[in-house]
Amino acid sequence: MTNSSSDTADIQKDPAANYSISGNFVELLNALNISLAVTSYQSELLYLLGRNLKGGLMVNQQHFKKATGLHYQDGTLYMATLGGIHRMQNVLRPDELMDGQFTDCFIPRTTHLTGDLNAHDIGLSKDNSLLFVNTRYNCIAQVSNVHAFKPVWLPDFISTLAAEDRCHLNGMAMQDGQPRYVTAVSKSDTIDGWRDRRADGGVVIDVETNEIICEGLSMPHSPRIYQDKLWVLNSGTGELGWIDFSVPDIAQRFRALAFCPGFVRGLSFHENFAFVGLSKPRYERFEGLALDQTLKAKDAEPWCGVQVINLTTGQCEQWFRIDGTIDELYDVEVIPGTFCPRSYGFLTKDILGLITVE
Repeated sequence: MTNSSSDTADIQKDPAANYSISGNFVELLNALNISLAVTSYQSELLYLLGRNLKGGLMVNQQHFKKATGLHYQDGTLYMATLGGIHRMQNVLRPDELMDGQFTDCFIPRTTHLTGDLNAHDIGLSKDNSLLFVNTRYNCIAQVSNVHAFKPVWLPDFISTLAAEDRCHLNGMAMQDGQPRYVTAVSKSDTIDGWRDRRADGGVVIDVETNEIICEGLSMPHSPRIYQDKLWVLNSGTGELGWIDFSVPDIAQRFRALAFCPGFVRGLSFHENFAFVGLSKPRYERFEGLALDQTLKAKDAEPWCGVQVINLTTGQCEQWFRIDGTIDELYDVEVIPGTFCPRSYGFLTKDILGLITVE
């Protein structure tokens, strides 16, 4: 058994937020044997959603400045933050418990200091290089042991590498250890040009060919390849869908599967379910989109949380919701084979007392 020096009794308490779940949300996590990692750059928290020993929901949260992109692989959780990208290692063995309840504990063991690059999605290449979407410089980048980053790919329509968020490149889909598709809010090649193209300027780009394979989207995010389909969140319309390559017109290739009542961003899959992050479109950059009209037509209010979408029916099977001052999430990642995870950050004394030996 492993013990930490922290008092875990109040770790779930957050006066700024109230959590609620659908009737069988925890049962679904249990049946799938998974937990969820969720980030919010607004609340500056990493949320780990697991199950407690009493059979209820465990929400563990840890402060990370501007937490955004997530990637999980083989017991390691990677996360992008304001000034760097962290490699967070699970330090507990399969038969160990921390503080009598936590079955997994993710500790930041390596940090690549990048500076403020507005990093979004991240991924791990087949040679274990850490890649990320460098939104400030409109490129896919690789972490460097010497410099802030190494650029590895830019869209054809970006004329130069500059610290100007021109197209708001944000999402990256990995395939066979390589970045294959990316999403951008526009094809703009001027500083901040994407803000004027939020309604229908969104594109999906094939990284291998540098061709635009889908256009006419509204602030697309979170491209993912799953079950031989390229899935995308059309954030400005609140839709989860996929790209139909059989359609000749690239402006008509997006096929919506489900509408979610919020600005959708953050996507992960497990078995026959999609786990979709939702944010409230309260800030100026999210307002004036088709999502507003759809919500009005459905007499619905936007909300913040995670919806679990059945990939066969397109219906929301279960959900996790956050109410209060937290309005925006960024990424969602399934952590398979975990029961009750927790994490440690840098802003408390707790981590100084957590000593594990290899």
